[in-house]
Formats: sequence, C-alpha cells, structure tokens
Amino acid sequence: MAQKEVDIIIGGRKFEVACQDGEEQFLLTAAKLLDDEAGTLVSQIGRLPEARMLLMAGLMLADKTAGLEERLREAQEKLAAAEGALAEEKGRPAPEPTKVEVPVIPDDLTDSLAEIAARAESLAEQVEEALGTT
Repeated sequence: MAQKEVDIIIGGRKFEVACQDGEEQFLLTAAKLLDDEAGTLVSQIGRLPEARMLLMAGLMLADKTAGLEERLREAQEKLAAAEGALAEEKGRPAPEPTKVEVPVIPDDLTDSLAEIAARAESLAEQVEEALGTT
C-alpha cells in the first residue's frame, strides 16, 4: 500500500504526517481529538512551545482514555456477572408447580339450590296471578 501525506492542524500549528492510503480519515479523526485538547490548553494557558503543547495534549487524551478504559472494564465485569447469573438461572430446574385448591360446590347442593330457585319462581308466578285476578 502506498503512503500518503496528510496535513493536520493541532493547536493552530500545521503538521505534515504520512499515513497508509485509505487511513486518512482515521488520522484526521485522531488529529481532531488531539487538536481539541491542544485548543483547550492554548485557551487556558496561552501559546506554548510545540513539544510542550503536544505532550500536554497527549497526556490529557491519555487521561481520558484511562478513565474510559476503567469504565469499560467495570462495564465488562458487570456484564460478565449478569451473564453468569443468567446462565445460573437457565441451569436451574423449573420450580415445582404449585398446587392450587379451588373450592368445588357439591352436586347435591347445586341441585338443591336449583330446586329452591324453581320453587321461588313458581311462588312468584302464583303471587302475580293472585294479584292480577283480584
């Protein structure tokens, strides 16, 4: 693969950097991150010697990266713990079914209630007839 020269600007200074053909966007993205940090330094401190500006900006990026790596490690540990708990739950046998007792009305009681209801309806009809003929 051929090399390509790319101009980048960091902290207001122009640098010519070589990269492999097709990797220009990665270089420009990395340069933008470094330029952002250098811009913060320049705005806070003012003009710095080139080497010091690049060193400080690089250290600031390294600090951010270390923080992100720590957060990533913690997230990976939580994920591993969650995956372990999930695997443990999947490995457990299904719980025994719970026996639920539903009260059942005995057939003779149901028959007795139906008979009482029929008698009540018959009496109601008799009362209506009696009231209707008087």
